[in-house]
Amino acid sequence: MRPNTLTQRFGTPGVMRGLGIAALAGALALCGCGEQPAPHRPPPPIERLSVDDATPKVPLPQEITPENHAWVMDAILGKPKHPIRQIGILVYDGVNDLDFMGPRYILGQAGATTRLIGVKPGPIKTVMGVQVIPDTVIDEVKQLDILIIPGGFTGTIEAAYDPRVLDWIRAIDRGTTYTGAICTGVWILGATGLLEGRRASTNWYREEEFLQKYKAIPAHERYTVNGKYWTSAGVTAGMDMSLALLNDNWGQRYTQGVMLDMEYDPAPPVTGGTPEKTPWLVRWMLTAMYDAGVNPLVERLERARASAKR
Repeated sequence: MRPNTLTQRFGTPGVMRGLGIAALAGALALCGCGEQPAPHRPPPPIERLSVDDATPKVPLPQEITPENHAWVMDAILGKPKHPIRQIGILVYDGVNDLDFMGPRYILGQAGATTRLIGVKPGPIKTVMGVQVIPDTVIDEVKQLDILIIPGGFTGTIEAAYDPRVLDWIRAIDRGTTYTGAICTGVWILGATGLLEGRRASTNWYREEEFLQKYKAIPAHERYTVNGKYWTSAGVTAGMDMSLALLNDNWGQRYTQGVMLDMEYDPAPPVTGGTPEKTPWLVRWMLTAMYDAGVNPLVERLERARASAKR
């Protein structure tokens, strides 16, 4: 994680200047940042032909052709639990790149029409400054089988206070088979009232506070399933949630095929990635930086909402 990347994402609030370079360097040394990565040992090979694999293998052809492709897929993968034809992923200015691209890649292999849905016409700019042209806009989408709401930062909080966005999510949710949200995108879903009384997960930052604000029950899980509602912790957890959703509807073999296509087998070089696994100083720094951006924005939006009600 490069400091300039964090600066690009959250700006340069006074709290960063207050850290003190010398103090930060000394404290990082005390936190044991010289930890050596554990060697990555490959798991033992899986048995090439298990009992489960042997059953469909018998009638399979020697090769896959355009004529037998669908039959082979059905023979190996089976049929999905629910018919899924339309998948939509909400995108907006300031959305986190990986929050939507991870699920877009995974769910895009489910054989359904998968679209990025913008809040307004025209391109959006992600939190990392990448320009993306959505496939359509919310005003043109009336029904989805799967709705995914990714998170971000400033744009996410603004969307959670946007009545037009919240009304659209509520309307779409009435017809979905799965409604999911990732990272701080759970704040947007929570603002609709649809998570009230439900267990949910979200980004680690002030997790309990934000979930309780929307009357949801903090689950403290990487991803959580409550009925048709799927919610996840931050960023990369959205890929795990998407794979789990794929597994729920399309089955284990389909999911394993997508995972092999991605070569999805995470092996991070150092211990970290959750508050429990991260040294205190790094947690404090990230929390302070988030606070510096979140608090003024939430206060401004709350004042605006209160003024509108008068």
